[in-house]
Order: sequence, then structure tokens, then C-alpha cells
Amino acid sequence: MGLLHRYILRQLAGPFAFALMALTSIMLLNQVARRFGHLVGKGLDWLVIAEVFALSIPFIVAMTMPMAVLLAVLYTFSQLSADSEITAMRASGISVSQLLTPVIVAGVLLSAGTFVFVDQVLPRTNARLRTLLFDIARKKPTLELSEQIVNEIPPSRLFLRSSRIDPNSGRLKDVVIYDLTSQDRPRIIYADSGQMAVAGNQLDLTIKLHQGEIHEFETDDSRAFRLTAFQMNTILIRNVSNQLERGTTEAVRGDRELSTCEMQDIVRQARRDVAQSRQDRNRFLRSDLRALMELPPLAGLPQNAAIPRRTICDAWQGVITLLLPKTAEATEMAQDTLVPLKLLNRFRKKVDPEPEIEPVVANRNVALVPWSDISAARDVERVARRRANAYLVEIHKKWAISMACLSFVVVGIPMALRFPRGGMGLVIGGGLSVFAIYYVGLTAGESLGDLGRMDPWIPMWAPNILLTTFGILGMLVVSRHTGTARGGDFADLWDSIKQRFPQRRAPR
Repeated sequence: MGLLHRYILRQLAGPFAFALMALTSIMLLNQVARRFGHLVGKGLDWLVIAEVFALSIPFIVAMTMPMAVLLAVLYTFSQLSADSEITAMRASGISVSQLLTPVIVAGVLLSAGTFVFVDQVLPRTNARLRTLLFDIARKKPTLELSEQIVNEIPPSRLFLRSSRIDPNSGRLKDVVIYDLTSQDRPRIIYADSGQMAVAGNQLDLTIKLHQGEIHEFETDDSRAFRLTAFQMNTILIRNVSNQLERGTTEAVRGDRELSTCEMQDIVRQARRDVAQSRQDRNRFLRSDLRALMELPPLAGLPQNAAIPRRTICDAWQGVITLLLPKTAEATEMAQDTLVPLKLLNRFRKKVDPEPEIEPVVANRNVALVPWSDISAARDVERVARRRANAYLVEIHKKWAISMACLSFVVVGIPMALRFPRGGMGLVIGGGLSVFAIYYVGLTAGESLGDLGRMDPWIPMWAPNILLTTFGILGMLVVSRHTGTARGGDFADLWDSIKQRFPQRRAPR
């Protein structure tokens, strides 16, 4: 059995490596086609351009790894079955479960390796890529300005809008510049046309405007207004460098640039904000009730005890620190236990307004909590819930994509054994069908989880559960059938479908 297991794994290794390199290359070429012209127009060094595409590879590999596993399983087992090797193995008394044991173990190991890659390597490369793209975006501002929208020109406090922008010559048409450099005297500059170019020192940016007006306001005096017309006006914006400065500013890290433990910290902080919002609303309710009943105000409610960070994340972070380069850790965030709403419901039952006390309440000068405070607490809870859902979706997404390697193994084996003569049609058609089901379900589930329509784990794990269930049922069916190399192509599939529906006989 050891020799047989090694033979099956060797048969899988070649198609897996080929599928992984082919799929990664195709998706990388798509990235090159999308970004190459933009990067070359920046005048960047070829090493910088190569680094951009090299940092894009980990994200691509995270998607193509499960795809390569499915294609390798479909191709290998369809070939083994078509060559009657599966039939010979089963005739020798080897069951299907014994044949699948090494493949299942390999799928588990690949899933574990994929999770480590997605959870630790991918966030770091995504963060580096995002920072690099941010540095590149600051290199030549004329290529980054968009037409018909307000564009900020860092590091100044100028905001530019133009109906036409030529990224090659820097020419502008119908220009509006909002100058917020002086808070006391904001200015709005209108011009018929303009020219934008980098100064000779390659550090400053000059904007020459033609045929326009300057509207200047006084914030202290609403009646003060100054209008200046000009034929040509030159604006100099200093320190807008045309040289690529690496690592000057670190881009804000989003959910795809954080590890699981760092995102769990953010989820705990969001849940803490939800609990605090509920506590504030309960306190507002009790304060209003006591004010209406002319009782002394309550003392401050005790704060809930903070929940410490999970031990498993601390242990995992220690292991990662030894294996991978050190990066800045996420800020420690504490989580409070959720405050029950029993107190709120109890007070709501007690304060049903009665008609006879309404005139008394109306004649008293009672200081109630402003509605803006109640609305703010409710908004904080809503935003915190959305933030928690978004990061929980990303956490479950990492686990689901990693476990997709095992799910694709389970669903791919019965497909290959059921249609041994499917050939490349089975590999391409069956692979694309499974990919479409999985990734469409994952994308739709991500939207449902972010909106809070479902618990985040349900839509993220639904494609895995669906494919794994079909795969297990298929294995049970295949294991009961006698191994044979006859039939098993798509014509056999069509015949089996037609047999399910009885044909109507023509009337005589």
C-alpha cells in the first residue's frame, strides 16, 4: 500500500504543478495587461515594475491553488481509470477508500499550508504592494488626476477639478481650484484652461491658468468678498516630487492586509463598541425615567470587565515571529461582555404613558437626554456591527478558501471515476463548472455577510459544505459500482439524464 500511495501521489504532482503554473501565469498576464501601461507612463525603473507584479503573485496563488488541486485530481484519476489501473487495483482487493487515503491526506496538508500562506504571507505582501502603489501614485500627479471629479494635490491644501485632462501634456480645460491653504480666506479659482508641469528641480509642481477669476471670501465677515480677474496666473505647489520615494508613508492596512488574529482584535473592539452603545442607551433611558419621576440622577454605571486576548493567537504569533520577518503588531483591543436588554425591556413595560399624566409632564421643565445623543449611540452600534461583520467575513473567507483544497479533492475524485473517458473535456468543463459554483457562491455570500443578512460563517462556508456533501455522496455511489473503463464519457451522462424522464409515445 505504501508503494501504491507513493505512485498515486507522483501521478498527481506533475498535473498539479503544471496547473498551478499555468493558471498563475494566465492571471498574472491579466494583471500585467491592466497595469503595465499605467506603470510605464510613470517613468519607473524596470525593477520597480517587476516588484509590483512580483508582489501580485501571492494574491493570485491564493486563488489558483485550489483550482490547481481540482484540475490535478480530475486529470490524474480520469487517466488512471481510463487506463484500467483503477480496475486492476480494485480487482486486487483494494477498495476505493484505500486508494483515496493518500489524496485526502495530501488535501489536508495543502489546506493547512494554504491557510498559513493566506493568513501570514499574503497580508504582508498585500501591505507592501499597497504601500508601493501609494508611493508610485505620488510620483507624477498629472497621471493620477481624474476628469470631472475633485482631486486632491498633496501635500498642499489645493483641490482641482477639470473637465478635460491630458495626462501626456498636462493640459487642462475648464479648471476649478479650491484653495483651502488659509482657513480665514478660502479661495476658489476659475480658469478657462491651464497647463500642469513639474518644475525644473523635479520637486515642485507648476499650474499655469489662463482667462479666469479668483473668488476670495472672509470667514470672519460674511459680507466681505473679493473678485480678481486675470489673463494668466501661475500657481506653484512645492514638494510635489516626481521621484519615487520608497517607504515614506505606510498605507492604511485594510482587511486584506491583516492576519486572522489582528482582525479578531478589531472584531472584539467592534463588539465592545456595540456593548458600550447599548449601555449608553440604557443609561439614557434610565436617566430620562428618573427625571420624569423627579428622582435623583443615577451614579455612573460600572464598566464591564475587558476580555483578554485569546491565548491561541498569542501562541501563534510567537511561532510566526520566529519563522517570518517582524512587522508592526496591531493595537491591543479589549472586548466587553454584551449588556443584556432585559433592563431596557423592563423599563419599557413600566413607562407606558397614561393619558392622565400627560398634562403634568407637559407643564414641568424636565431636562431629558438630547435626541442627538441617542441617535449617535444608535449610529455607533450600527457602524460597529457592520465593521465586525466585514472582518468576520474576511476571517471565515480565509479558512474557507484554504479548506477549498480538501473540498475540491472530495468532489473531484468521484467526477473523474464516474467519467473516466471524459479526457480534457472533463478537466476543463468540470473544473470550470466547479470553479463557477464555488467562487460565485463565495462572492455572493461575502455581500450577504457584509450587509448582516446572515451570520458571516454561513455564506462563507456554504460553497465548501455544498461541494463536500456532493463529493461524499458521489464517492458512496462510485464505491458501489464495479470498476470499468467502458463508457463513462459525456454521452453516458446524457443517456442517464434522458432515462430519468419517461418519453411520451406519439398517439396512433
